[in-house]
Amino acid sequence: MKTHQQTKKMAEGALMIAFATVLGIFPLAQLPYGGSVTVASMLPIVLISYRHGIKWGMGAGFIFGVIQQLLGLSNLSYFTTWQSIVAIVLLDYLVAFSVVGIAGVFRRFSFLQRDALLLGSLFGSILRYLCHVISGATVWAGLSIPTEAALAYSLAYNATYMVPEAIVLCIASYYLGSMLDFGKEEITRLPTVQTASRGANILVALAGLVGGGALVFDTVMIFSRMQDAETGEFNISLLQVERFAGSFWMAVVIVTGVAVLAVGVMLAVRRWLLKRVPKMPNT
Repeated sequence: MKTHQQTKKMAEGALMIAFATVLGIFPLAQLPYGGSVTVASMLPIVLISYRHGIKWGMGAGFIFGVIQQLLGLSNLSYFTTWQSIVAIVLLDYLVAFSVVGIAGVFRRFSFLQRDALLLGSLFGSILRYLCHVISGATVWAGLSIPTEAALAYSLAYNATYMVPEAIVLCIASYYLGSMLDFGKEEITRLPTVQTASRGANILVALAGLVGGGALVFDTVMIFSRMQDAETGEFNISLLQVERFAGSFWMAVVIVTGVAVLAVGVMLAVRRWLLKRVPKMPNT
């Protein structure tokens, strides 16, 4: 029986890693100097950790990191010393994705499943972000990150893709945690909720996606113009209005304005829906 359960966990882990890889192949946004926003590619790792424990989660994260490293071998061409190569492999791939597997730790506490998955996704994203920040402030300093004030630049640049990535991941994990029961051996649907309550949850997810999408668009547009193509240094003066008269700033303002309006409307409708139904038991 124990061997059967181990085999089943391994098969499930392999499927989840494959799913995570597919989600990561087609990013929502690719930043010009490294980093991307994906369709919650870390979610399968979070789910493995929640269902089977931190050991399985970190193992799945490690293998996912190996695959990401193989897909990003071109990044190693920027370095000539073996110490730098080892540091990049560890900080930007192996360790960065392995720590996401700690996300299942919140199942041990008295949290609702959806809240445990949300907190785990946020915690895993923060740990991964810190790995990229350390890498940027050390190994990448002088290349895509300016040597002067490398830590500050690394904190800012890595946030441009990790913040939207974390938002998408948290929304996806919270929504799935509200719909499916991942705590049992077989994944099943949670008890049916009223249509209005389900619609309210969907509106929250949509509002998050719209807001996250606008944030991704703005950060990609702005940061791609803040970094000098020759020196690699960030310079806020490159965002002078006269350099991008009309189209650039107009696009940023329109996308941001429409997103804020859409999010506001969806949250207002959600509040109206929740007022029309009695409170449902927490799931």
